[in-house]
Amino acid sequence: MRSIDEINDKISQGKATVWTIEELKTRVQETSITQAAQEVDVITTGTFEPMESSGAIINLGHTDPPIKIRQCWLDGVLAYSGFGAVDLYLGATQVAEDGEESRERGGGHVIEDLIAGKPVQLRALGQVTDCYPRASFETTITRDTINQFYLFNPRNAYQNFIVGVNGGDRPLFTYLGPLQPNLGNAVYSNLGAMSPLLNDPDLEIIGIGTRIFLGGAQGYITWEGTQHFPLQKRQPNRTPIGPAATLALIGDAKQMNSKWVRGCYFKNYGPSLMLGVGIPFPVLNETVVAHCAVSDKKIVAPVVDFSIPRRVRPTFGLVSYAQLKTGRILIEGKPVRAAPLASMFLSRQVALELKQQIEAGQFTLTAPVAPLPTDRVFLPQDLWGAQVRLE
Repeated sequence: MRSIDEINDKISQGKATVWTIEELKTRVQETSITQAAQEVDVITTGTFEPMESSGAIINLGHTDPPIKIRQCWLDGVLAYSGFGAVDLYLGATQVAEDGEESRERGGGHVIEDLIAGKPVQLRALGQVTDCYPRASFETTITRDTINQFYLFNPRNAYQNFIVGVNGGDRPLFTYLGPLQPNLGNAVYSNLGAMSPLLNDPDLEIIGIGTRIFLGGAQGYITWEGTQHFPLQKRQPNRTPIGPAATLALIGDAKQMNSKWVRGCYFKNYGPSLMLGVGIPFPVLNETVVAHCAVSDKKIVAPVVDFSIPRRVRPTFGLVSYAQLKTGRILIEGKPVRAAPLASMFLSRQVALELKQQIEAGQFTLTAPVAPLPTDRVFLPQDLWGAQVRLE
């Protein structure tokens, strides 16, 4: 029906029709897939949720005399320094080391502060060499006093995930937040039919080089994400029944907005990063609309019991996102409160902001330079013959 070049021409002329994913689903219900495909040029999706496999690349610039940094702390949070002399990688989940009171602060909070233009204290220790004679360095940095500052996230935007519950007799503190004992609550992190990758189940539209909304700026899909598992079992509508595809993303943090990049903390688990990610889908044919028309009733996730401390945990079966979004699900006949980890309100705002940028001609679409792989298996790390102790 259309090409990306044709859609971009319409965007540049201010003539493109852009709908958010929820507007598309409503329109399909009112008319048909065929009619909607004729009307819309771009569909925007968005999510705002914890994405702990995220971090920032930072280049400080050289000191005088120069230093070859081997250890470095940003506001007490250790940054990785095992490559270029003044290149750093700050992981979102790295915990601050400066005293017990700072344990709820981590790399995600420092990244948020830098994006917001706030000053950050830096302390570095160097390896003294003939070309790098300096042994230590302390200063205050901001996003304007460093060279490169960009997010490079190994795993974002899961295509589906799990629902966490606790069938044990004590509270558990997890990456989904607190899980109350005796099936006291259920927590899910994916947004179901609103979620970007569930609307492109076979990764036919997006790929390496796709331009996206990342943290309020323009970013790109750079590769498959870690733990990318497109071979997950799927329903007839091609949506996976559990965690499947993931994305590696990159974007200039100097252009980002701290509204969409926020440090957070999970009680007794650790710090993380809440991140806004929006992906536009060019409507190249009816198939794009057909996939985007999927409803929460037609997408399911496994209910996983975290009280069993194993890699493969028992499940209580599958539950639809329509059921989850009612706020209660049934587990073995017992009603259990359910709540999302992602913000539905802010996820809608991501999709809306991306729509507005496209309508204003500020955001154009890119064709992938290569597809994302669809044949990756998931390899566990089984320690055959090793001694394993569970604390």
